[in-house]
Amino acid sequence: MQLSVEGKQLDIDEGLRAHVDEMLPPAIEKYSENPTDAKITMAKEGKSFRADIVVHFGKGVIVQGHASAEDAYAAVDVGTAHVSKRQRRYKRRLRAHHCAKDVNATSLRALQYVIEPELSVSEEANKNDQLIIVAKTETFIETLSASETVMRMDLSSEHALLFRNSKSGGMNFAYVSSDGNIGWIDPSVDDGGPAS
Repeated sequence: MQLSVEGKQLDIDEGLRAHVDEMLPPAIEKYSENPTDAKITMAKEGKSFRADIVVHFGKGVIVQGHASAEDAYAAVDVGTAHVSKRQRRYKRRLRAHHCAKDVNATSLRALQYVIEPELSVSEEANKNDQLIIVAKTETFIETLSASETVMRMDLSSEHALLFRNSKSGGMNFAYVSSDGNIGWIDPSVDDGGPAS
């Protein structure tokens, strides 16, 4: 597993790197087989330190954890525990997912765009009613069941996910609503009811 430790406007010393190397890999490998890489980003927020941890398991599975503490080492420990708890919750599914088919065999290729939030930045763009694209990357829309979708959203702290429904074969959209519940849009309707 590749492990990178970065600081956001913060210098990372060898002691903290060694602490991350000692704590994170054993916690990750305890509940999951063959993680591909992990990245921890440390940042200073006022008087506390924030640790953002992202672990990739391949085939589109990402586990994220976040923690803040007054000490950088404590932030790493709490963030590691957060990631470990999420993995423990979905241990069986993560192991089963490891044995699944290649991501390209069960997914659609798509382009993902990031647009500029301020539409009024460029008057020329407003005249032509064009959005300003900041980034464009290739992504995959995977074929998932409803329970796999909820698991993916919980593991990665994502607020929305577009997926191909493994039961109906149609495109579906899941999102976290303002009350914290998961909403699910299935546009394939047959006789007024959801597609089966």
